[in-house]
Amino acid sequence: MKRILIGVIAIVVLASLLISSKLRSEPAKVSAVIEADEIRLGSRVGGRVAEVRTEEGATIAPGQVLVVLDPFDLQQRISQARANLAAQQAELEKLQNGLRPEEIAQARARYDSLAATLQKLEQGPRQEEIAAAQANLDLATSQLERARRTFERVQVLRQNNTSSQEELDRATEEVKVTSAMQRARQEELQLLQKGTREEDLAAARANLQESEQAYELARNGFRKEDIEQARATVEAAQAAVDALCVQQAELSIKSDVAGVVSAFELRPGDLVPANGPVIAVLDIEHLWVRAYAPQSWGNLAVGRQLRVTVDGLEDRELVGEISFISPQAEFTPRNVQTPDERAKQVFRMKLQLHGETADLRPGMTADVWLDE
Repeated sequence: MKRILIGVIAIVVLASLLISSKLRSEPAKVSAVIEADEIRLGSRVGGRVAEVRTEEGATIAPGQVLVVLDPFDLQQRISQARANLAAQQAELEKLQNGLRPEEIAQARARYDSLAATLQKLEQGPRQEEIAAAQANLDLATSQLERARRTFERVQVLRQNNTSSQEELDRATEEVKVTSAMQRARQEELQLLQKGTREEDLAAARANLQESEQAYELARNGFRKEDIEQARATVEAAQAAVDALCVQQAELSIKSDVAGVVSAFELRPGDLVPANGPVIAVLDIEHLWVRAYAPQSWGNLAVGRQLRVTVDGLEDRELVGEISFISPQAEFTPRNVQTPDERAKQVFRMKLQLHGETADLRPGMTADVWLDE
C-alpha cells in the first residue's frame, strides 16, 4: 500500500512538472527586427528640377535642401504682389490720416469758384455786359461797311485797269474777315440778351454739389466704412504675398529629420508633379523594433519598457518602450480548439528604441526580453 502511495505521488509530481513546462514553454525573449519610418518628400507646387543636391543612400541632416525647383516667373509675381501691397498700405494710411491742410484748402477754393460761377449764371448778364456787346457789334458793323466800300472802289478801278489784281484780292479778303467778325459779335449780343440757358444752370449746380461733397469729405475725413474696406484690401494683398512666399519655399525640397535617402531617381530637367512624393527618406533618429509576443505574455501593455539587445552588440544597453500592440492575433491556426494550438498565437508589437542608436540601421536583428 505504501509503495502504491509513493508511486501515485511520483506520478502527480511528474505530471505537474510536465504541465508547468508546457504552460511556460515559450522563451523569455523574442526575435525582433529594427525598423525606421519612411518619410516621402515632395513639393506642393511642383515644377522642373533645377538642382539635385543628394543621392540615394546619402545621410542627410534636418533642414538640408535636397532638390531645388525652377522658380519660373514666381519671383516676378512676388515683386508685383509686394508692390500692390505697398500701394494698398499707402491708400489705407491716407484714409486713416485724412487729407493734408493744403488739399482741404484746394477743395474749398474749388467750391467757392464754382459757387461764384453758379451765382453769375443765375443772375444773368449785366447791363454793362450787354452794352459792351452792343458796342462791339456796332464797331464790327462799321468795319464791315468800310471794307465793302473799299472793295467796291477797288473793283471799279480794276475794271478801268487803274488797280492791280492784288489790291482787289486784299479788299475781297477784308470783306470776308470783317463779315465774320460782325456775325460773331452779333451772336454774342444775342446770347447775352437771351440770358443763361437752363442746361448750363443744371450743369453748374451739379458741379457745385459735387465740389461741396468733396470739400466736406476733405474737412471731416473719410468714412469708417471706407477705412475698413481699405484695411480688408490690405489684408487680402498681404495674404497674396504670403501665399506666393509659401510657394517660393516649396521650391526647395528638404527633410525635417535626419535620415538616409532610400529611394531617389531625379535628374536636373525632370518635371515634378505637385503634391507628389519624389524622395523617400528613412528616419534614423527614431528607430523602433517589430516583435511578436506569445499569447501567454498577455500582461504586456502599451508604455511598458523592455530590454532590447542587438545581434553583435549584446553589451549595448537599449530600452524598447511598447507603443503599439496589435488587437488581433497573427499566425493563428485554423483550429484553435486545444490549449496547445492557442498557445501558438502571437501579437505584433512596436517598441520605440531609447538609448545609443547612432550606429544602428534598419533591418538589423535584435531580441526583446519579455521577462525583464
